[in-house]
Amino acid sequence: MLRILRPLTSRVTAPLGRSLARLGLTPNIVTLIGAAGVVVSALYFYPRGQLYAGSVVITVFALFDMLDGAVARANDSASAFGAFLDSSLDRVADAAILAGLMWWFMGGGNDPLLAGLTLFCLISGFMVSYIKARAEGLGVNCDVGVAERTERLIIVLVAVGLSEFGVPYILAGGLWLLAGMSLLTVLQRLVETRARLNGPEHTEDEDKRTSNGA
Repeated sequence: MLRILRPLTSRVTAPLGRSLARLGLTPNIVTLIGAAGVVVSALYFYPRGQLYAGSVVITVFALFDMLDGAVARANDSASAFGAFLDSSLDRVADAAILAGLMWWFMGGGNDPLLAGLTLFCLISGFMVSYIKARAEGLGVNCDVGVAERTERLIIVLVAVGLSEFGVPYILAGGLWLLAGMSLLTVLQRLVETRARLNGPEHTEDEDKRTSNGA
């Protein structure tokens, strides 16, 4: 949904990327710093119930992680492995955020229902990413859906951060919204992948590969 804002965000990240490149940072180092910061922050602050502080620090590192592409463009060092590393560590960072939150619900937060809901959000978030990756592995594009990674991060971080200020139902509401949007995105991507795999263009390509193989 928020991909329409990418041209605008690129105007902001491009100069920052050039600055980091001049400091000698590579895209992979930026990716590693951002992901490590998110993981450590989520697993340190959230289980202690420091939800606002944790959300702020996680946001800072998540925004830093967004600069790896800008650094790659600044020093012309984009690579297939860099994209693979970024995507892989994004999954680790997302899991750490929800795992830290679930840890809190099972401990000091004392809310097994929200702990289970958080677990559902974690699993459905992985499914959103996996379906896209698997579809691309089969030769079709599948980037549809109402809740890509950016949307999911915004929902969970805003809901968790504001909950410490006593905003009524913000945390539960945010998690239910995240769960619903993630599930809808999974269904959207399943339908889209099925349509593309069964489409005439892909079927013709499969027939050609089969004929060549025979």
